[in-house]
Amino acid sequence: MIAPELTPQESAVAQQQTNQSLGIAEKNLNAAQADLVSKIRGFIKDAREAAQITDWSRARGLAKKAQVLSEELTGSL
Repeated sequence: MIAPELTPQESAVAQQQTNQSLGIAEKNLNAAQADLVSKIRGFIKDAREAAQITDWSRARGLAKKAQVLSEELTGSL
């Protein structure tokens, strides 16, 4: 997969946003809603994999999806 070119500063910002979104998503998980939790964990896993290959654009998008779903999950409890 080809990752878009980001400047070092854009990469640093995307990395920080990825880590922040993943932290929030993981904190918001609740096993009571297993299907949604499974989807969130999938996004977290994919975001971490993208981060490992420094595809920060993809990592940031996936981390944001995990964050949004986790916030929806906590709002529904």
